Amino acid sequence: MALGLVATACSSSSDGDADANTGDSVAVEAPVDTEVVESTQSEGGTLAAVQAAGTLECGGNDTLPGFGIIDSDGAFSGFDIDFCKVIAAAVLGDSEAINVTPLVAAQRFPTLQSGEIDVLIRNTTWTASRDGAEQANFLRTTFYDGQGFMVRSDSGIASLEDAANTTICVLQGTTTLLNLNAVLGDRGIPFTPLEFESNDELQPAFVAEQCEVWTSDASQLASFAATLDIDTTVLPDIISKEPLGPVVADGDTEWAQVVNWAVMAAIQAEEFGITSANIDSFADSEDSGIRRFLGLPIEDDDGNSVVAEVGLGLPTDFATNIISQVGNYGEIFERNLAPLGLERGPNALWTEGGLMYVPPFR
Repeated sequence: MALGLVATACSSSSDGDADANTGDSVAVEAPVDTEVVESTQSEGGTLAAVQAAGTLECGGNDTLPGFGIIDSDGAFSGFDIDFCKVIAAAVLGDSEAINVTPLVAAQRFPTLQSGEIDVLIRNTTWTASRDGAEQANFLRTTFYDGQGFMVRSDSGIASLEDAANTTICVLQGTTTLLNLNAVLGDRGIPFTPLEFESNDELQPAFVAEQCEVWTSDASQLASFAATLDIDTTVLPDIISKEPLGPVVADGDTEWAQVVNWAVMAAIQAEEFGITSANIDSFADSEDSGIRRFLGLPIEDDDGNSVVAEVGLGLPTDFATNIISQVGNYGEIFERNLAPLGLERGPNALWTEGGLMYVPPFR
């Protein structure tokens, strides 16, 4: 009988449907397991650690215009950096409470695995092998990209086939190199790769014509093209899908949910039409969905005025903090990427034909 009870309890904790199907009395056991998990997350998880430290440790880039770079005044800025600020605004109520650790591509996952950073937001592509082998949990995509190729405008190279027998500059430790070998190999296009650890090394090599072609995410190529003193052309060939977004370490569901919903709040804010400039005007909104989203009082079923709990370990007004301090997704895009000539394309809202679609905030 004792063995039977143990087996029933184990089955209950591993399969949420077991109780309803068997009718066995395990109600005493299940709440205990649930409380232990919740206690472990809230007392020893990343969320509690970040709140205790008062600073979000974010892994980022410092050499990619538009996404992550150090300004002339020594401050980090860019699209990815702004999403570090989005998370800090949600968790700490202060978008500036971040410490950015600049990382080259090969450092990204070891640094995340070591616990030196709380979140990695550094133009990192979500792939099956990385999701499975790097102890990494990829979250909501913030930018849909694809691998492209850039050449000097006077190179005579108009397509990928024209790049046969050329030298191609590429970063080490990236999906870019893997895609390059696979796609050009499949197409029978011979080439010589010239590998670099960082863009600080790659860019001058391209300018000095050590390579005829530069391959990277198309957005990166557009970013660097805007900073070069030579005429360049981005080829029409896109050879991959490159979904980019935040990454956290495996094993902390609570923290993953917090980061995910903070990022999605910026997207939902754009869908609602709420910006950093007009957010105050929504204080009197009669739309219950908007009021719930902003942490404003709503009327419950009994006619009482209440503020709906988020249930994520975040304050009820976390979305308000994000919008007022950083802005919505569209503002972040326009501030950082539009000046480089990048268009929304697949990164437009779903209501405008893009892929930016998030679950309901209720």
